[in-house]
Amino acid sequence: MTSLVQLRHPRHGRAAALVIGAELRLLPQFDSIYSLAASALTRGLPLSHAVHQAATGEALSYDAVHSGASPWRLLPAMDHPTEPARCMVAGTGLTHRQSAANRNAMHADPTAKPTDSMVMYQWGVDGGRPPAGRVGTSPEWFYKGTGAILRGHLDPLTVPAYACDGGEEAEVAGIYIIDAAGTPRRLGFAQGNEFSDHVFEKKNYLYLASSKLRECSIGPELVLDASFDDLPGNVAIHRGTSVLWRKSLLTGEAAMCHSLANMEHHHFKFAPHRRPGDVHIHFFGAGAFSFGEGIQLEADDVMEVSFDQLGRSLRNPLAVERGGEQLAVVQPL
Repeated sequence: MTSLVQLRHPRHGRAAALVIGAELRLLPQFDSIYSLAASALTRGLPLSHAVHQAATGEALSYDAVHSGASPWRLLPAMDHPTEPARCMVAGTGLTHRQSAANRNAMHADPTAKPTDSMVMYQWGVDGGRPPAGRVGTSPEWFYKGTGAILRGHLDPLTVPAYACDGGEEAEVAGIYIIDAAGTPRRLGFAQGNEFSDHVFEKKNYLYLASSKLRECSIGPELVLDASFDDLPGNVAIHRGTSVLWRKSLLTGEAAMCHSLANMEHHHFKFAPHRRPGDVHIHFFGAGAFSFGEGIQLEADDVMEVSFDQLGRSLRNPLAVERGGEQLAVVQPL
């Protein structure tokens, strides 16, 4: 596997590095994966070739960086380093049977017909894996925000004062850059915590859109050559020195009702999603989350996401904004 990370040092600034076992080998010519990818596109090189050509710098201890013991801190596995607004963070929901069941349980009336969530999931089962070259059923799509919401390993994920709750969603994200011709180019995959407000969503499924407008994390690694066929993983909630909750999960096409090609088509079919130079982080859905089992997270709980083929685990503490919701006032110009 070829894996990359992004880092920041308090004096030296940003850097990109190749993961080589227990070391991070800096790429001296590039301070971001974005600049590396742009260079590879310009030179007509596969990204993996450009990486190995550039990996000539200092070696850092990955153990020290990952544990937080180094002055180097891990950044999100991908971003737009100069214009965060040119990074779109979005996702596809109701792609896993368990996610559909959890959503259904929030809103179902046991005496009524199937909920819209289960109907849409069944549409995916029936038409989400079309033959090659054909368009399949559209999955649920949601917008999370710009690159300003991205957080890295060990960064807190914050429950805003106006929110009802905050809970982890362990997922895999596809990482993309749009080339000069307007063609989406997939760099690879990263594990992520999509992080949503499930209490707010549970009030009414029409609140789903705004329940997604929260911070999220990806990384630590961007894996260039991982298969999306079958990705087992684990998600855990740590409270103090104890594991409050842990769950095994499975994602990738083997566990989903939509093919990767179908999900990508229905995101990139929109012309504004193919603007040259833009970055896209696209989450592919969750198969397990603690809220579905009655867990409510508290400040300083640590959410941990780990998929076997996607590098070291992603850990984020929960932060809770205090002081109550503040009224947003619009002033005339």
